Amino acid sequence: MKYYNYDIVFQEIPGEVTLAVNITHCPNHCPGCHSPHLQEDIGEPLDKQTLDNILKRYGRSVTCVCFMGGDATPDEVQLLADHVRKTTPLKVAWYSGKQPIPDNFHHFDYVKVGPYDAQRGSLKERTTNQRLLKNVDGIPVDITDKFWKK
Repeated sequence: MKYYNYDIVFQEIPGEVTLAVNITHCPNHCPGCHSPHLQEDIGEPLDKQTLDNILKRYGRSVTCVCFMGGDATPDEVQLLADHVRKTTPLKVAWYSGKQPIPDNFHHFDYVKVGPYDAQRGSLKERTTNQRLLKNVDGIPVDITDKFWKK
């Protein structure tokens, strides 16, 4: 598994200061994708040591780590999620472009599911087909409405 870059973001997971790590080699190829370069097999390898080095730099500034993609290697995303949960107090999220809730949902605090559909919009749109699910005692609770302006 490779990553292209990372950044601290404030809108991906409601109420969290999130270190978003952009995983490459996305197999979904959603029409209208806002990051088509992430479909390519580019970037640097992402393993526990690399992630630890990133977290040493930013760990105290964030409350959550979000793997943006990784649908080509879900087992590797899960291994890194487990590593973060075992070695830090941070929450862990996964932005997947797949539609069904992944079998390994319980390894994450949050999982976004659903491919991007330009006609239906992103998580910020009430018409979106995407969902952000929060893990509440192993039960996926839909919190997508947290993105919508009241």
